[in-house]
Amino acid sequence: MKYRAGQIVEGKVSGIQPYGAFVELDEHISGLIHISEISDGYVRDIGRFVKIGDTVRVKVIDFDEETNQARLSLKALKHIRVRPGVNRISMKVSLPEGKLGFRSLSEQLEGWIAAAEKEMKR
Repeated sequence: MKYRAGQIVEGKVSGIQPYGAFVELDEHISGLIHISEISDGYVRDIGRFVKIGDTVRVKVIDFDEETNQARLSLKALKHIRVRPGVNRISMKVSLPEGKLGFRSLSEQLEGWIAAAEKEMKR
């Protein structure tokens, strides 16, 4: 099958690296979903969005006919969600009036991380 930019296709996740997920589109064609194309939000762990063996619908951003490799996007489909059982966490900033800045945010960071870890264990 010949692929072209803008096409929506299905493939199977065949590998995950810190920079992205590899997807087999067919027997001879593979592609990469770069970490920046997983979600509009910050992606710390690609495994929260896809796992090896998952079948995913992706949009072809670009296709190199010489190498038979595709650049793919999950976020372009705008129906991105975290894997089942993983909740998105909303952190509220509650700081004393007049205490805004990087220092006040960094003081809150440990509490936010602890709350997120607790929520993820649920």
